[in-house]
Amino acid sequence: MTLINELKRLKKSEIGRRIDARLEEFARLNKKGEKEWFSELCFCLLTANSKARTAFNIQNELGFDGFYSLPAKRICQTIIKHKHRFHNTKTARIVEGRKHFGIKATLLIIIKEEGIIAARQWLQENVKGYGYKEASHFLRNVGFDGVAILDRHIINVMLENGYLRERPKNLSRKNYLEIEQIFKDMAKKAGMSMAELDMYMWYMKAKDVLK
Repeated sequence: MTLINELKRLKKSEIGRRIDARLEEFARLNKKGEKEWFSELCFCLLTANSKARTAFNIQNELGFDGFYSLPAKRICQTIIKHKHRFHNTKTARIVEGRKHFGIKATLLIIIKEEGIIAARQWLQENVKGYGYKEASHFLRNVGFDGVAILDRHIINVMLENGYLRERPKNLSRKNYLEIEQIFKDMAKKAGMSMAELDMYMWYMKAKDVLK
């Protein structure tokens, strides 16, 4: 079965309904306030080089307010409790990230004036701990489309199905944008948004519908 056919099969299954529900959550988060957006900013900091499921559990325990209001020691203890990686580094980046509380207003202006790619570039340059993947992840989770979250699961599916000839040695800006264009073409062929395609391809490897 080709990848496109497998994607279409999944879309008609219970997995498709779960993914639709998750995408609706992202759309609702788009309308939420600054504390919800900041919580998602921190969730994506936690996922860098770490498991998304434990990051999700940490976010649920701390709630929308915790990342901004709790002392660093409490945040670090929660990260350790969930056996998440790099607890000191992640705590430091979350605390440093507090200077970006109010990021929704900033990004909405950038998106309106320059577009989603410019917003991602701003995140990558200004949020410590964010590369293109984390910035793309955050933008998708707060309800935007048009960027690819090129994590190891996505790269592996692309490799295994012949969309990439070899594994990139690194995800430099040039490599990221080239692979992102291939991903964009895949989404068009599958009749899906880029956000939707990511969810299906991630599920194919992780066997989970997360975010």
